[in-house]
Amino acid sequence: MVSPSAKRRAAQRSMENGAWSKSTACRALGLARSGLYRQAKSSVESRRIRKEVLELSAKHPRYGYRRITALLRREGFEVNPKRVARIRREEGIKVSKKQRRMKRVGTSTAQRTRAERPRQVWSWDFVEDQTENGSRFRILTILDEYTRQCVAMHAAWSIRAVDVITVLEAAIARYGAPEHLRSDNGPEFIAYAIQDWLGKASIKTIYITPGSPWENGYIESFHDKLRDECLNRELFGSLLEARIILETWRIEYNESRPHSSLRYLTPGEFVRRSLRPELPSTPKPTTNNNQQNFRSELSHLRGQAMTGTTYTDSAVASGTTYFYRISATGPSGEGWSSGAVAAIAKNWVPSGLSAIGGNGQVLLSWSAVTDALQPRRG
Repeated sequence: MVSPSAKRRAAQRSMENGAWSKSTACRALGLARSGLYRQAKSSVESRRIRKEVLELSAKHPRYGYRRITALLRREGFEVNPKRVARIRREEGIKVSKKQRRMKRVGTSTAQRTRAERPRQVWSWDFVEDQTENGSRFRILTILDEYTRQCVAMHAAWSIRAVDVITVLEAAIARYGAPEHLRSDNGPEFIAYAIQDWLGKASIKTIYITPGSPWENGYIESFHDKLRDECLNRELFGSLLEARIILETWRIEYNESRPHSSLRYLTPGEFVRRSLRPELPSTPKPTTNNNQQNFRSELSHLRGQAMTGTTYTDSAVASGTTYFYRISATGPSGEGWSSGAVAAIAKNWVPSGLSAIGGNGQVLLSWSAVTDALQPRRG
């Protein structure tokens, strides 16, 4: 199907060449003469979106239209994937399909552990490349399988077991220690020095079945992206240049590149959301027997009647720490001392009590709230 704009361009060319008159060209192409010189309306926003699509596609030639859409939305554009795909198609932008290697089918004998939280399973492996003069070097990469975050990337002419330990120590110092490490049976990973170090660090190992790289699928997929988006596009003049470019790409991968498996969040964004604490709900005022007993003991301690005493409790926050506030006010408006309230509260809260200020206000740590609201035992 030929678009109206294409028909108008064809009619104008035929008229410029003298082949057809205006009426003949419009009749042959099915155009109204009144609409021959009509210009398509293009809003400023549409032109901006097209420009951004072209710039992002040029900057990230291996990104598909879905990932480009995620980047546009990150910049504040209201655009859907179909529109981005249409613009790229009109501009002739297409990502060539990678040739998939045939995978050997076999039965895995290795224990497979699926990561369900950050730092539960890290996987690591090597990938090779070369400098401009043909000198080959190796790259050690370490990936968190849950967050997809690349926690380490180290390039060197050769990498020994002691170098692997050094890289791992640096990653742990920055991100924390993993529970498991998944790898193939390469000599660096099964070396006695590695085994001893991991044992002392209480890090368990998961070795895949020999000849079964698909059992280490997360790191293999990461290496595909690394090669497709970085190694195949760069020509390294030296090992130092390779290290700088690789670290730059690692940071961009963690903080800027939308990941399809993370609902197009970056690994860094996904980590921050995963580690964000859930705020506890504010407890409702309680009227159980514990509260009545609290009032009774407070009255006994002070040697005064509780007539007219106001008792209140509420949830309060200080930074990221949550507390439970208990306060009592006498009939004349005077506040009970925090020491008096604290002395009784200790009978109900086994730990975490913190008395602050005056006017009968006591803060209990959130972990102690459950105990504070339960009837006294014994």
